[in-house]
Amino acid sequence: MAPGVLIIHPGALGDVLQAVPALLGLRAAAPGAALVFAGQSRLGRLLVELRVVDEARAFDGLGLAALFTDAPVPGALAELARRFARIISWFGSRDATYRARLPALGPETIVAPPVPADDIPVWRHLVSTLDRWSIAPPEPMAPLRVAGRALTRPTLVVHPGSGGAWKRWPVARYAEVIHAIRGRRSLDVIVHQGPADAEVAERLLSLLAGHATALIEPELPQLATVLGTARAYLGGDSGVSHLAATVGAPSVILFPPATRRRWEPWSPTARPIEMIDEVADVARVVRELEAAEETARGGLATGPAPE
Repeated sequence: MAPGVLIIHPGALGDVLQAVPALLGLRAAAPGAALVFAGQSRLGRLLVELRVVDEARAFDGLGLAALFTDAPVPGALAELARRFARIISWFGSRDATYRARLPALGPETIVAPPVPADDIPVWRHLVSTLDRWSIAPPEPMAPLRVAGRALTRPTLVVHPGSGGAWKRWPVARYAEVIHAIRGRRSLDVIVHQGPADAEVAERLLSLLAGHATALIEPELPQLATVLGTARAYLGGDSGVSHLAATVGAPSVILFPPATRRRWEPWSPTARPIEMIDEVADVARVVRELEAAEETARGGLATGPAPE
């Protein structure tokens, strides 16, 4: 195998999944090189499971803190760097000492911010940071496909949580949409609950009055398989929504106007909607979910529902 590429990105789930087009571009440019991801351990395992990278390492174990000072480079870090022809660090770009010391380890190195300074999609920004290496995303863009099948019946998966309350659509509106969809479509409903979502998930399950089941804190590869075999997905601006889009779930994702352009997913199976008016948004979400479900059922091209 050719000398590999070390990718450093300690961000959260949604941040890292925005890097998938860049990682696939790296893979296409050097198909014989190992891609090694250094970030949160659970995210590294997910990327390996999805075959985006070949190996994962824990970010905290790299010893990068020494590169922000004049301290000697840890021997393990110097030895690790010698394994690679290239290093991309979407971390540390604001620190001049780190920017100077990481390339001094030997491999050809890019240090770049994980998010853009201007209002462009994060995934496009991450690809653009690799312009010096002539890296381009795959064309056409296509979601990843999971192995196996977790669901045997047509299912709508819903994740009502979000990283901040200001980004969260009201639980009552989720319930309205689900009741409307269930009245028109024969779909099971699963409500996903992550570590910080107990309150909103329990409220939604209560409003659905026994017409949904809970999926509580599954491991990410299991969640990816569930999402990848769902008939449709509904959620807000969250890492779980990015995962749904990444693995090809026909996804309706609600964003605050301030975040949609920058954070909308790269996958063509995602249908981003700006939260503007709660009452009007409910009707639009129902319409988009029906279109997404039709797409999944008929194997049609994705795209927004007609107004």
